[in-house]
Amino acid sequence: MRHRSSRTARRTIIGGLSVALLASLGLAAPAQAHASGTARATSPAVAPAAAPAPAPAPKAASGEGPALTPPMGFNNWNSTHCRAEFNEAMVKGIADIFVAKGLKDAGYQYVNLDDCWALPRRDADGKLVPDPARFPNGIKAVADYVHSKGLRLGIYTSAGTKTCDNAGFPGALGHERSDARQFADWGIDYLKYDNCNNQGVDAKQRYRTMRDALKAASETTGRPIVYSICEWGQNKPWEWAADVGQLWRTTGDISDNWGSMLSIAKQDLPLAPYAGPGHWNDPDMLEVGNGGMTDTEYRSHFSLWSIMAAPLLIGTDLRKATPETYEILGNREVIAIDQDPLGKQGVVVSSEGGRWVIARQLADGSRAVALFNETDRPRHIATTAAAVGLDQAPAYRLRDVWRHQDYNTAGAVSATVPAHGTVLYRVSPDRRWASYPPAVELTTGGASLTEAGATAPVDTVLADLGRTPAREVSVRLTGPDGWRIRAVSPTRVASLPTGAKLRTRWRVTAPAGAKPGAYELTARADYRSPTGARATARLASTVHVVVAPPSGTSYASDLPWLSALNGWGPVEKDTSVGESAAGDGRPITLGGTVHAKGLGAHAPSEVTYYTGVRCTAFTAQAGVDDEEGTAGTVAFEVWADGTKVASTDTLTNADPAKTITAAIAGATTVRLVVTDGGDGVTSDHGDWADAAFTCASR
Repeated sequence: MRHRSSRTARRTIIGGLSVALLASLGLAAPAQAHASGTARATSPAVAPAAAPAPAPAPKAASGEGPALTPPMGFNNWNSTHCRAEFNEAMVKGIADIFVAKGLKDAGYQYVNLDDCWALPRRDADGKLVPDPARFPNGIKAVADYVHSKGLRLGIYTSAGTKTCDNAGFPGALGHERSDARQFADWGIDYLKYDNCNNQGVDAKQRYRTMRDALKAASETTGRPIVYSICEWGQNKPWEWAADVGQLWRTTGDISDNWGSMLSIAKQDLPLAPYAGPGHWNDPDMLEVGNGGMTDTEYRSHFSLWSIMAAPLLIGTDLRKATPETYEILGNREVIAIDQDPLGKQGVVVSSEGGRWVIARQLADGSRAVALFNETDRPRHIATTAAAVGLDQAPAYRLRDVWRHQDYNTAGAVSATVPAHGTVLYRVSPDRRWASYPPAVELTTGGASLTEAGATAPVDTVLADLGRTPAREVSVRLTGPDGWRIRAVSPTRVASLPTGAKLRTRWRVTAPAGAKPGAYELTARADYRSPTGARATARLASTVHVVVAPPSGTSYASDLPWLSALNGWGPVEKDTSVGESAAGDGRPITLGGTVHAKGLGAHAPSEVTYYTGVRCTAFTAQAGVDDEEGTAGTVAFEVWADGTKVASTDTLTNADPAKTITAAIAGATTVRLVVTDGGDGVTSDHGDWADAAFTCASR
């Protein structure tokens, strides 16, 4: 699926047939997922699974066939779309980089072409024709080059009359056997089969037809082709596609923002029972390195995909990738979790308040445990070895696979996880546990908001989680240049026994001239194990320097926000959300009335403002923007600190704008939330028209 304007998307899926005509034929027009996004951090969207029962170390699943572990490779779409830079030189360059940068050795195999590789018309014999401008030597020559590097080549088409790009490249519906044979003759190893322009033909029929065509081509040519079903989860392929393809998309397209990644992860996590060797849930390609998220968020993205046993298809242009991107994509310990031969997808152990524990059983009997924080501030997240399914033992080895460090733990598996961060452990009983330093947890608390020149309290707590004591313990807290930080309680202790804590209070003063924004404080603890080995724990936290809102009534679009999460593109000021690019919105229009001021959002969305206990009221006209025609269902909520103070029923484009008035006296922050109405996020463009705060002076 390709994200584009919702009107084009709907046209593309039904291949030019009107909805009324499809209905008259008894065919339902499939809906396109226009965007994905985040739910509120305080509302877990996935019920935790029961903790796996303790069990002896299982053997890896045996079997023959392709994709016995999740496919790993590259796909160009997220970084190039249909632009001219997608061409033969790029594809060969990616293959070269796989080898030169060690990605091939790390397990990445497939270099996959997405849409726009062909000409818009078949030849006189009905064959597909590679675009001579992009691929002057043809696809077979590219396949030969990729194969010469010890890699594999993938290609793309759609289970419809045309592919998903607006240019309308030929799809495979009705040409399955011919196209499959062409792909095999070219040396293709992987097919991504999309869902656009499907003419309302039954999904199972379309995808099984291509399965049979690929099987026939393989029997004739001896070339097996991994079959990736990309029907966006609309017909629950996890329930029927295990004998059709090797992987199936579970959601709409991912986009390069936190909200989209989070929403897709939440949709994929409950599907763990359906995954296994040769049949994988596919939450879409990786966005790591494309620039729309922080490195912390990209590590969470990579961690979640790995613990979910998801395909790892790089979606960034590796010719431009940073060292940080290569470090994330090349982490072999995280990759080993993804590629574990047992093939079990991780299950949710708990998810209360946006604090997730996800555990995955591994072939050697150990457990991969992800402590994932979806909220916008550091959170303590904890579980135990027993809760993730390990047998009782005197102590356990706790391997931090991002820091590449070993610790011993008495059974606690916990960490204070940065905002939007993930701590990923590998936990196992180990007779050598005493040789590892004790695991510790370093937490920070206190003020996360301060005004320039003000002093705020910050607390650090260091806890020993290990079976052995921590010796010669010291903690310190540092901040940006010009910030004053001093301890007002002890920072050292000679020994910290199992379960004991060192608590330290600090006074943190922002410079008088500090500009509004986020500033990082770093807590560090140094200690020794009983054997004398040195160990260090670090935790970064964020303090926001904020500006008090002005007295009187101010439009929300004229005030700085603390954070803004959106399901599709960025939140826009004084326009609708438009499409995925910043600034591409239209005038906010609700029921034919144009509003000059307001916020344009796309569900699920959350915009947070600092009100500093100075504001008394928030008002807005809320509704679905007219740019979505008859599509879109949303609901609006206003939260004052942790309390919901106003909300609407589910609204559609047919509903008039809803007046919202919220009492927010005494609140430090106010969150403006748009939800999807409970029916998915297609075209959910929600406007906060004329949104305004009424505030008093200090």
